[in-house]
Amino acid sequence: MYGKVVKVKSADVVTLDYGTGQYDVRLIGIEVTAQVAVEAAQFISNLALDKNADVHFDNGTKKGELLGRLFVQEAPSQKMRDAGLELVRAGLAVRQKDFDYKDGSLSLAETEARKERRGIWKSAQP
Repeated sequence: MYGKVVKVKSADVVTLDYGTGQYDVRLIGIEVTAQVAVEAAQFISNLALDKNADVHFDNGTKKGELLGRLFVQEAPSQKMRDAGLELVRAGLAVRQKDFDYKDGSLSLAETEARKERRGIWKSAQP
């Protein structure tokens, strides 16, 4: 589904306006810890708010949100960026236990963030 991100409710929940309605979308496969929640929400606001986005839905949540991957286009000439993957790469989220994208990119992004000591990994032991 294609639309525009019109609201950031938290680092892992945004509202997508698809023209004839809106959906709350929860980013699949990531967890945001309390210690970086504010910074992570600001990161998602900067990345996605008021930008065109494409959502690849997986299923729904008990709260009525749609669960999926959010791909954001920052500018018309730029390629789409996966918001959840970018949060993990920045060290502002971790991948959910026993979850990864088919290509393993969430694990790779988390390993990269840990190695580079980004976000929550700043004070972690290497």
